[in-house]
Amino acid sequence: MAKKMTGPASARQAKIEAARKDSGAGVSKIIVAAVVVVVAIIAVVGGVVIAQGKKQDRVGTSTAVPANAGAMGEGFVANKDVTLVAGAPTLDVYEDFQCPACADFERIMGSTISDLAQQGKIKLVYHLKTIIDGNTGTTHSLTMGNAAMCAADAGKFQAFHDDVYANMPATEGQGWTRAQTKAFAEKAGITGSALDTWTTCVDEKKYTKYVQSTEDASNKAGITGTPSIALAGQTLDLRQIGDVAGLVAAIEAATK
Repeated sequence: MAKKMTGPASARQAKIEAARKDSGAGVSKIIVAAVVVVVAIIAVVGGVVIAQGKKQDRVGTSTAVPANAGAMGEGFVANKDVTLVAGAPTLDVYEDFQCPACADFERIMGSTISDLAQQGKIKLVYHLKTIIDGNTGTTHSLTMGNAAMCAADAGKFQAFHDDVYANMPATEGQGWTRAQTKAFAEKAGITGSALDTWTTCVDEKKYTKYVQSTEDASNKAGITGTPSIALAGQTLDLRQIGDVAGLVAAIEAATK
């Protein structure tokens, strides 16, 4: 029959058992903490991967830049092939294709600006923005910006641009259907094999990342509203410009 230990031996054994229990608990806590940290890291990395995946789906992977832009973040020169008159200033126009106020601006000022650009009296630079995409949770501004740059490849940017603004949806955020967008291209004069090329360009989101870069660059420059214009590097208050005559006068004053 086994005997129960008593005295010093039993006291030592009790301390050993207690130490084992304490050691085991400590190891368990360390293991649990390590597992929690690993799970948290996986969650963060997973979140980043998902976010990057969504952004890639939205902007695509193409790093193409329109010939009339030069580099990511730079505006698109609408009259690059026109010889400018001596001292012609640069007119920077910041617009969002979904912006109703931009449509109004184009209706009032658009034809005059386009004429001045074709006469070489200004260097006309468009900066495409996507503010309303963020406000409405859509991608219509980004998609239409890409389509406009694809039209530029066919030499039809201005006609495409103007027709989009002439057909602004009644509801902000409604956007345009694929068929409507194709109709803008056809009306701009893109037909035959050029239309096939334009369609491929749109489907492959060739310039979507470029459009996003112009939004990012203008934001960093402090341009957070549309329409906004700058003449010879100076932002103009459209309320002070008032009308076409005011804009023309400002351009003439800026011509050196």
